[in-house]
Amino acid sequence: MRPTAKFSISFGLVTIPVAAYNATDSSTSVSFVRIHTADGGRVRNQPVCSLEGIEITPDEIGRGYKPDGTDTVVPLSDDDLDALPLPTAKTLTILAFVAGGDIDPLQMGKGYYLGIDSPAAAKPYALLREAMERHQRVGLGKIALHGRETLAMIRPVEGALVMQVLLWPHQIRSLDGVLPERQAEVAPAEVAAAETLMDSFGELSEDDVHDHYREALEEIVAAKLAHREPEFPAGEEQPAGQVMDLMAALQDSVRAARKSRGEDEDEGAEGSSGGGAGSGRTTKKSTAKKSTAKKAAAQKTAAKKSAGAKTAAGKTAAKKTAAKKAAPAKKSASGGGRRAG
Repeated sequence: MRPTAKFSISFGLVTIPVAAYNATDSSTSVSFVRIHTADGGRVRNQPVCSLEGIEITPDEIGRGYKPDGTDTVVPLSDDDLDALPLPTAKTLTILAFVAGGDIDPLQMGKGYYLGIDSPAAAKPYALLREAMERHQRVGLGKIALHGRETLAMIRPVEGALVMQVLLWPHQIRSLDGVLPERQAEVAPAEVAAAETLMDSFGELSEDDVHDHYREALEEIVAAKLAHREPEFPAGEEQPAGQVMDLMAALQDSVRAARKSRGEDEDEGAEGSSGGGAGSGRTTKKSTAKKSTAKKAAAQKTAAKKSAGAKTAAGKTAAKKTAAKKAAPAKKSASGGGRRAG
């Protein structure tokens, strides 16, 4: 990769020369060209002078600035921009270290990998990276890139430093007119059901982060070039329409998520905490099984007790019969003894 800019990071009295490399590649995203629908000819943007109405070359194009509230455009040359008293023109000065969660994601812009620009920068580069990793902080500063000063965030990523361009706070629009005038009320049971659904999603797979749109678009283009119908794999039809029963929709969503991963409903019920609404039917099945098991155990216990009672009664009756038989024998023996006497 070729660096897009070179500057220094100012970390107190420590200076770290770095080179910035584009961390993202927008050329791989889906893009279209404009065509004339009548004949398929390309429609291009031509640089035309608004005063003369003629096309001009790139060498004749310069910069101009239009002050707010006026129609006047003031020309600015490269020398004018280089003369700006900006300490951030060649240096990213770190102003503070904050927790990464304190940065509003709405402010995040383009990302750059930062590499060392000289052998002497290797040690202070590693020092700043490891210090931020151990302190769990990111650095905030200002830097002038491509003729504009911007906020920037530096953070450690996989043994390297990454710079993220940030928008200025005034560039973030307010929420006026976005939120409804009256907030909807959500029941605690519905929140619990939504949490159960969140837990059932699992982790991202490779298929989840695959660009299926680009793949499908390329199939359409290939089909048109081959004069055939496009071929797409059959997929599950997504449900449509307005959700009337929110709780039922949450429960069905949990079951569908578990089914897609090949999990049994009973297993899902045991894994869910707090008896979430998504496991309502499963809990009923499990409860029914437990109740049946309890009844069967009770019946076995009663049978054992009954059998034991019958056995005890039989033993008692046998003892009484033996006693009756033994009584006459004793009397006969005593009588015989008297006669002998």
